[in-house]
Amino acid sequence: MEQVAEVYARALFEVASERGLLDVVREQLVQFADALSTNHNLQTFFFSPYLSTEEKKDGLSRLIEGAEETFMSFLETLVERHRMPEIFHIRGRYEELWDAEMKLLPVQVTSAVELDEAVVRDIGARIGAQTGNKIELTSVVDPDILGGIVLRVGDFILDASISNRLSQLRKQVGRARPPSPVKEPLNADQA
Repeated sequence: MEQVAEVYARALFEVASERGLLDVVREQLVQFADALSTNHNLQTFFFSPYLSTEEKKDGLSRLIEGAEETFMSFLETLVERHRMPEIFHIRGRYEELWDAEMKLLPVQVTSAVELDEAVVRDIGARIGAQTGNKIELTSVVDPDILGGIVLRVGDFILDASISNRLSQLRKQVGRARPPSPVKEPLNADQA
């Protein structure tokens, strides 16, 4: 199903890009997907195999007013091809394409205690300088990491936390071979 979402998201992204509507389409896609995710009745209506394509298209036109024509056409295509259940995956992939186009790189700094805002900004600035991307920075406090930090840069994770170091040490100690039994030297009577 991920391949289906990839195809539809890329098609929407390319058309929106050609028409200079990347931001508008992104905003409308997010709003529509959020409305579907929070309203079970809408999901049932748009995902139901028992309702006709025309009923669903009519529902779209009643539900959405003032949407960009490109976006409405896209939603109608999803309805016609019975792909509306893929909307959440399509949204996720569109967001990834949008982030790449805008050179936005999500960076999450996780620490055991709240870090000084200047320290977090400095970490973001250094990563931005090394990658050449604009950094979308978030800071999270997680006491379970005990100390150190965990950096999530896009899909890459650098775990320099104390809890990770302890876990690695446990694994290393667990792999250690047990000592071999000590053999007693033979004395003259046993030989």
